[in-house]
Amino acid sequence: MNHQESAQARSNRALQDNLDRNAPRIMAAYGLVGAILLFGALGYALDRMIASPPWFLLAGLAIGIAVGGYEVITAARRS
Repeated sequence: MNHQESAQARSNRALQDNLDRNAPRIMAAYGLVGAILLFGALGYALDRMIASPPWFLLAGLAIGIAVGGYEVITAARRS
């Protein structure tokens, strides 16, 4: 039982080290997805509010990709 706890502790420590090392990349990925969803949703809501074709949705998605891409690039430069 002690050997199994030791292996579990080593596994947990290795996982935590991995997460600590990759935290900027993980946050950049969440930032990319979050920006696309946020700006896409804002564009969609604006299209629905003024009953227009999906131009604001497309613009929102493009802005979300640009903002998220910027986050990914800055995270890559930091590491």
